[in-house]
Amino acid sequence: MTVTIAERSPYVGIRFQKLGKLYHFKVEEDQDISPGDYVVVSTRRGRQLGQVIAFINPDEVQKDKNIKAIERKATPRDLVMKQVWETKELDALITCREKAHELGIEDAKFVKAEYSFDGAWLTIHYATENKKLNVRPLQKALTRVFRTKVDMRLIGPRDLAKILGGYGACGAPRCCSTFLTEFSPVSIRMAKEQGVSLSPQEITGMCGRLRCCLVYEYEQYVAAKKTLPKTGKRVGTPYGEGIVKDVRVLRDSVMVQLENGEMHEVFRHELEPLEELEALKRKAEAGCSKHENGGCDCGAK
Repeated sequence: MTVTIAERSPYVGIRFQKLGKLYHFKVEEDQDISPGDYVVVSTRRGRQLGQVIAFINPDEVQKDKNIKAIERKATPRDLVMKQVWETKELDALITCREKAHELGIEDAKFVKAEYSFDGAWLTIHYATENKKLNVRPLQKALTRVFRTKVDMRLIGPRDLAKILGGYGACGAPRCCSTFLTEFSPVSIRMAKEQGVSLSPQEITGMCGRLRCCLVYEYEQYVAAKKTLPKTGKRVGTPYGEGIVKDVRVLRDSVMVQLENGEMHEVFRHELEPLEELEALKRKAEAGCSKHENGGCDCGAK
């Protein structure tokens, strides 16, 4: 079904890179824009060419921000020019590294050069641990060489790993280089909930930060653990009473040590929460606590 201009949302999400985040822009009433179209918009770094990914619900758009409108649809010439400038990015990066070496800038890693679709802007992505590093001399030198506006963009360890690509500890291509468009906050608690060893080798990614994959199953682990007894709880099983020694969330079971020392895997539907049942029994035997002086009519005995 084709969505008419009158029915669609006045906002769209535009992506400037294959795995980049979505930026919101406004669609004018007379513009015939559809998901998949390439458009030209005005940004902080000049005019950029991006792809419309989807219409955005107006309720999800922060109205307090100054949302710019789409200038126009991209023409075939715009798309060709974008490809032409992309072929020059590697040479620009090599030149940047050479100039940095000439200027004595050694404690920075220059990893990517990116032209705008019309060549008006050149963005150099670099990473460094030296917070006091001054790259202004390099920026001026590159401006003279390329005769265009140069933007020096400092990136963090996660963005650096995303650009460099490669394989993760699991043996598969890094998530950040294949499908992640944004980085979610990751905490040690997520590793603890999933029973992952807290050694740096187990929870640290190639970027030196906590692995992004710790987020993927965290909510499922938390939800599943609510239906299983915690470690140390006394439970009833088909094999007798015992103490929970380990929780196996993905198998929906626990490892129980019986009084004779035997260990058994017991699934959730086979468990009896003895401590909870005993607490309910004591409460029932205690009688009514609201009418201790007699005259009770609530039925508790």
